[in-house]
Amino acid sequence: MGNVTKRGSRELVADGAKSLEEGPHAALHAKLYDAIMRQDRAVIQALLRSHPVNQPVTVPASPANCRLLLNQQTQPIIPIHLAAEYHKAQSLQCLLEHGADPEIRDTRGLTTLHLMLLRWPVPAPTWTKPGNRIQRLLTGIQDNATTCLRVLCEHGAQVNARVDNGSKHSALHLAVTYGTYPVLPILAQNGAHVDAVNESSMTPLHTAAEVLNKEMLETLIACGADVNCVVSSTGNTALKLAVCAASSKAGRLLAAGLGCIRLLLTHGAEVNAQDHEGQTAIHEACFGGREAIIHLLLEFEANVNILTRNGESPVYMFLRRSSNIRDTALLAKLLYRSYPLRLTNHQGILPAEIMLPEFHLLRETLIKLSQKPLSLEDICKRSIRNIYGERRKQHVKRLLPVKMWNSVYGYHDLAHLLK
Repeated sequence: MGNVTKRGSRELVADGAKSLEEGPHAALHAKLYDAIMRQDRAVIQALLRSHPVNQPVTVPASPANCRLLLNQQTQPIIPIHLAAEYHKAQSLQCLLEHGADPEIRDTRGLTTLHLMLLRWPVPAPTWTKPGNRIQRLLTGIQDNATTCLRVLCEHGAQVNARVDNGSKHSALHLAVTYGTYPVLPILAQNGAHVDAVNESSMTPLHTAAEVLNKEMLETLIACGADVNCVVSSTGNTALKLAVCAASSKAGRLLAAGLGCIRLLLTHGAEVNAQDHEGQTAIHEACFGGREAIIHLLLEFEANVNILTRNGESPVYMFLRRSSNIRDTALLAKLLYRSYPLRLTNHQGILPAEIMLPEFHLLRETLIKLSQKPLSLEDICKRSIRNIYGERRKQHVKRLLPVKMWNSVYGYHDLAHLLK
């Protein structure tokens, strides 16, 4: 069995690199390297009698081994890291049985598990029966990687160990960041903290929401992730992050994110949760001006009258962008739900865009609407619509007389007033 040193991993790598410069062990390193890549357990076991299992190996660059070495051509690499990065399950098992430390870190502060996740193969499409050679190859690569992950977990790999750098990512954060969602349930089953936070106070669910990855959101929620967990530094929830990403220019062009937002809402995301500035998802959606997102949030009873700390309403946020102001139909729908209509913030300042000369007539119309008092009947109607929303209006229909329900939910188009 190889010698298991108790010194730090960076010292091991540094000392190993110095010893390699001396030359006599080059042949031994080449043989061990080759045995690991070929998954020859008998040879690995024999070579470990002469080479400490947690000491790095290297092979001089040559045409014969460049194919295997890739970007590691002249760099020392710890045997267990080599087996993990290239998903050599048999070699990994053999090394662990002979004292390899799964928590030993490379010079970047990465454990064996971290390295495996960083080199995880691109997820292959799902086939009922993999048919052609490429499909079988991709499926085999995925299976090998999964086997390696299970081997590591069975031998006590710390699934909650953090990357030793500025990000402080956990294994789950890495999996989400690099799109390796097949590993999420395996890590969770082996004790990974699904709501662990990184240096930015974000959980894996926050990260998945920010990149609008629906598959990962579904998997994390199934593993018990808290959909209402808050980023401590900002107060953002996964819902608000998803709305922000889906409302961006890229989100609009790709028509992305609606599925993620609906998924979070149907699993209990608080639609009116406010961040540290008092903004909610509907504030973010109105600023983005993407109609489908606004309608979806309204369907789940988003409050269009909620104010930020600075007194900004969702309508105020909508009016901060020229492209939104030109969409008078969507603006009218927001006005139809707003009471009282607040066009200014706490300082009495109107959004800068509505002050542009081209919007003079619209600005005057909006100011008149905000100053015009509503009847008690109209106030009651708006309150009912805002409280019960679109999802429960059929329930309200069963409770109210037909004429009254028609009066409450009958749509009065205000768009003609805004042209």
